[in-house]
Amino acid sequence: MTVNGEELKADLARPSDLSIALEFGGAQPSYFGAPAARAAAVKVEGFVGDTREGGSCNCSEYHLIPHCNGTHTECVGHVTDDRVSVRDALRPGLHIALLMSVKPESVEMSTERTTPEPKPGDHLVTARSLETVLGRWPERKAEVWVIRTQPNYSDKARRRYRADNPPPYFSREAVELAVARGIEHLVTDLPSLDRSYDEGRLTGHRTFWGLPAGSREAKAATRPHATITELAFVPTAVKDGWYLIDLQIAPFASDAAPSRPVLYPIVTGARPS
Repeated sequence: MTVNGEELKADLARPSDLSIALEFGGAQPSYFGAPAARAAAVKVEGFVGDTREGGSCNCSEYHLIPHCNGTHTECVGHVTDDRVSVRDALRPGLHIALLMSVKPESVEMSTERTTPEPKPGDHLVTARSLETVLGRWPERKAEVWVIRTQPNYSDKARRRYRADNPPPYFSREAVELAVARGIEHLVTDLPSLDRSYDEGRLTGHRTFWGLPAGSREAKAATRPHATITELAFVPTAVKDGWYLIDLQIAPFASDAAPSRPVLYPIVTGARPS
């Protein structure tokens, strides 16, 4: 394919799935104190949807909270009174993506901030850390950033994030950098761009969507088609570098939906290394 005048080749036979498989009733991540996702056999008169209970087939109902139970993609409707659907906001197809690994910085060691003010002991994904990595990949313009935080422990796929030990989050400057670079879709393995309990400000989300502080009107957003994917998991074997990404989402008419980001390595030009 040719993108911005550059000929690229991607290997579609080498996909890397960045989603966390949601095991109903099994080990799964959890955020914001949300209950675990669960499944139950449908039971109506004369029928049970479980072959183990004598049913003719398996037919289950599922209970989940997309924002809290696993990999999900969300749109500006997450913070507006208007019921904007992520299915309408996300343009389907393949996008140029840059995968970067960064180590969150302690707030005591950083001059970057957000609103409300970070608390002692918090850790931030900073613009400084992103710019350091970006210096290694100047070749082309990305539409998507995939941010893998270090250390990349495998328990991210089942971690229960607690209020008394908040996970890292993005500084305002880091999100502003993404906007300035024209990033339309941001994928992270963190449960949220913002602090777990942030007085309802959601500064990182609002900055990314170009929505003024306190506004609940989707029409006020300057970037209404931008999306944020959270609680992804990037295997350590997948190297930093350039990829095509397919942001697959469940066709929910809602502000967020379970999603399955899939990376395909670009094998000409700047190779993943």
